[in-house]
This record gives sequence, structure tokens and C-alpha cells, in this order.
Amino acid sequence: MPGPETGTDAHTGTGTQPAGRPADDSLEMASGLDALETQADRKTSGPRRVLAKAGPPLLAAALVLALWQLAHTLNWSGKLPSPGEVWSELTVAWSAGTLAPSVGHSLLRCLIGFGAAAAIGIPLGLLLTRVPPLRTVLKPILSAVQSLPAAALVPVAVIALGNTEGAVYAVVLLGAVPSIAVTVAASVDQLPPLLLRAGRSMGATGLRGATLITVPAALPGFITALRQGWTFGWRALMTAELITATPLPGIGQMLAEGNAAQSMSLVLASVTLILTVGVLVESALFTPLERRVLRHRGLAAGS
Repeated sequence: MPGPETGTDAHTGTGTQPAGRPADDSLEMASGLDALETQADRKTSGPRRVLAKAGPPLLAAALVLALWQLAHTLNWSGKLPSPGEVWSELTVAWSAGTLAPSVGHSLLRCLIGFGAAAAIGIPLGLLLTRVPPLRTVLKPILSAVQSLPAAALVPVAVIALGNTEGAVYAVVLLGAVPSIAVTVAASVDQLPPLLLRAGRSMGATGLRGATLITVPAALPGFITALRQGWTFGWRALMTAELITATPLPGIGQMLAEGNAAQSMSLVLASVTLILTVGVLVESALFTPLERRVLRHRGLAAGS
């Protein structure tokens, strides 16, 4: 006879788990896996973790600078300045008080334009998936505008709005909104139909279904859409600043001044600023946001 704490399975004749203990060890296994992940995170934390993240970009930058200096030393191009000369241009612009305002004006314009593009592009992309006639009419137009280079949009904006801030923002919107809307629509189209049908069967339709089912499920794709929108908007802004003559100078205007003066060092200094801002925004905003969303869904490593 089995005691009160144990029993015998009727089919297999094996002993059961003691009373008060779960029938399986799934909870203990899950907690054990969590503990292992925590220990792995602790092992890679601290200076090693910082070095693992910052090391590759710094190494890539050092390699580019070394190759650049080598090309200058070997005189592969008579007009190619050295990295030191480009740095001197940046320090001179900083000392003259023109560098910080130029970077600030460009960043502010792109942030405002990007915010407006996201506010327009995300709802528009969702509408394209919910209203088939609208999708039939607008999606080819958005795809066509997305394929246009920003240099083709600047004259249209300048003729319509003049050399004003409005023309610059119009170019940023025309560059970013189509990319965001098309990518959002593509992300929603890739959702499993069973998930959407399950949401509708539970009463999640219309706006409720979009906020509770569609947007959370397609969130990684939304981040990709915002990243592409920022990239297209930043490129469009640099083109607009390069061509237009707005009262507030930006990095694009620095590039135009270098081109007018045939100063390769000033041109490369402006290009360096453009690349630096793009890399910083990508590494400080979009990459951590994407990693956080993927980790929350169990799609990325814990590091």
C-alpha cells in the first residue's frame, strides 16, 4: 500500500510525485534557464560588454582613417586632404561658432520632419491594409515617389514654396512618408492571417483590432519603417539644404560652401558630419529600440 505522500500510477505502476509538488518540472526548468541567462548576462557585463559593442565600430573607423591617411601619403589624388586637415576644418568652424548651429539646425529640421512623417506615414500604411480601393490608388503613387531622388523633389518644393523652411520640410516629408507607409503596409501584410482572424473572432475589429492585434504583432516591422523613414528623410534634408538657400544654415549649406570654394577639406568635413550624425542616431536610437523589442519577443540574444 502506498503511503499518503506517494501513489502508484494506475497504468504504468510507477510512483507519482510527492504530494504538493507539481506533476512536471517545467516551472523549475524555466527558472533554471532564466538563471543560466542571467549568469551569461553577468559574465558579459561591465567593460567586456562595452568593449564588445564599441570595439567593432571603433576598429572600422580606425581602419578607414588609416586607409585615408595612406592614400594621402601615397598621393593617390592630388586634391585629397589628410584626416588632420579635415579635422582642422571642423575645429576652425567650431571656433568660429558656425559648426554647432549648423548641426543643430539640421538635426532640428530632421527631427521635426521625421516626427511629422511618422505621424502621417504609420496611419497611412495601416489604412492601405484596411481599405483596398485606397491601396489600389495610393500604393503605386507612394512607390513611385519613393523611387524619386531627393534632388528631383527640391525644385518642385522651391518653386511651390520658395526658398523657405517650408520647402525644406516638404522635401523631408516627400522623402520619408512614402517609405514609412509602404514598409508599414508590407509589415502588416506579412502577419499570419490566423492571428488576425483570431483577433476578429474575439471582437478585436476596427480601431480596437489595430491597436490590440495589428500594431503589437507588426511592431518589429514598424521599427524598420521608422528607420528607413529617418534614413530617407536625412538624405532628403541634406539635398534640400545643399540646393536651397534657407536663412538658417545647416550641414548641407556647409557642403555647398565647400563645393563653391572648391575646398575638398570642407566638403569632406561636411560629409564626415553627415555620416557621424547618421551613425549616432542609428546606434543610439534605432538599434537599442529594435534590440529591446526583439528581446521582449524572445527573438534576440540576451546580450
